[in-house]
Amino acid sequence: MIPGARLVMLGRQGAGKGTQCIRLSHHYVVPHISTGDILRAAVREQTEFGLKAKAFMQEGNLLPDDVILGIINERLERDDTRTRGFILDGFPRTVGQATTLMEITAPRCIDLVVDLVVPTEVVLARLAGRRVCTDCGANYSVERPPKFGWVCDSCRGDVVQRADDTTEAIERRLAIYERETAPLTAWFTERDLLATVDGLGDPDEVSARLFSVIDQRREQHR
Repeated sequence: MIPGARLVMLGRQGAGKGTQCIRLSHHYVVPHISTGDILRAAVREQTEFGLKAKAFMQEGNLLPDDVILGIINERLERDDTRTRGFILDGFPRTVGQATTLMEITAPRCIDLVVDLVVPTEVVLARLAGRRVCTDCGANYSVERPPKFGWVCDSCRGDVVQRADDTTEAIERRLAIYERETAPLTAWFTERDLLATVDGLGDPDEVSARLFSVIDQRREQHR
């Protein structure tokens, strides 16, 4: 069996992180841990930090770092992450979160942080054409729609364009991402943990690049 991996995936919205994280999860046989998914699960399961998150969300407030980190730690404490590893998608977002992540994953810290890079104009086109299931959150696009109308293939929910997927809103989100992530990528680079991977091209080609970079890093640290 292919050895596991302990990975963080960075990248702009629309870079293809979700697709590639699922592929990496299958290839290395490790759980794909999406911040949004585990937040919803923690709230649904009424975990300690899920209840705290729910209270903030009901008041319309952003979640503080201690709640987000608590939810991440709850998930990383589960058995499926302890033996083979994990892929974190959407976390960390700040240097402070990254610092704490390294502490809670010690002594077996992160193997590699991958920054999936796609040009701004490509990301804008992808996000403008994106469509999302209102029930399960599955992603589609005008180029790759559901099989039967705009109804989700998985759960039969309605597939729609998000209200914040206008060009102006997308540009604002990308600007925020660049501003917040620049210090984070620099922080991981200083610790020799960051690898930049070209996210353009056929998904199979992008996956092959990712496998190569990750496997090379693991060979170096054996």
